[in-house]
Amino acid sequence: MPDVIIYTKTGCPYCSAAKKDLSDRGISFKEINVTDQPGYIPEVLKLTGGERIVPVIVQGDRVTKGFGGG
Repeated sequence: MPDVIIYTKTGCPYCSAAKKDLSDRGISFKEINVTDQPGYIPEVLKLTGGERIVPVIVQGDRVTKGFGGG
């Protein structure tokens, strides 16, 4: 079971950086790319309070919008 779920979109440099950071820290994650799986967009909007932003990183009850570096 992954520790984290990360919602991403194709071509997003912040998404790539967030995934690299998680990998570098040895944190397993499940990636959901909303470009490939647009059915998840309503879930992302719910998690972000309606903001259209990725990545969205979910770890337990904690939701992090965006990525500013490790």
